[in-house]
Amino acid sequence: MRYLRVTMPGHILIEEAVSVLDDVALKAKLPIEGCGAVVSFLGITRGKEGDADVLRLEFDAWQEQLATVLYGLGEQAISQFGVRAVAMAHRVGSVGPQEPIVAIHVASSHRKEAFQACEWLIDELKKQAPLWKKEVTSEGESWKAGLG
Repeated sequence: MRYLRVTMPGHILIEEAVSVLDDVALKAKLPIEGCGAVVSFLGITRGKEGDADVLRLEFDAWQEQLATVLYGLGEQAISQFGVRAVAMAHRVGSVGPQEPIVAIHVASSHRKEAFQACEWLIDELKKQAPLWKKEVTSEGESWKAGLG
């Protein structure tokens, strides 16, 4: 298990999961003092896409910018929703069926803000993160637009 770990000032933790994503360990690093809610999102690789079996997803990243973009999203979430802490990790490389791709944990005083921030973070990550996804199925392979 190898992580490229980037921590920056404040309550934002960004990890790029190179070979495995441990969402439980990431959540354990989230500072929750004074919080009343932790909301999490875990994206995993589907085993089917239509009639085809998904063999794996292959993620490529602009390594030099990924942590910076995710950190910026964390800053925006804290500012916009008033949450206290954000932790995010995204896999790169080959990810098999039912394996974690992305984990987002948000700690907040109240649940509503945590849910809103978590939903906003995954939507914006899919729009802004410098990541590309190739889907390899029993029917062939194709690059997917965005991360959706």
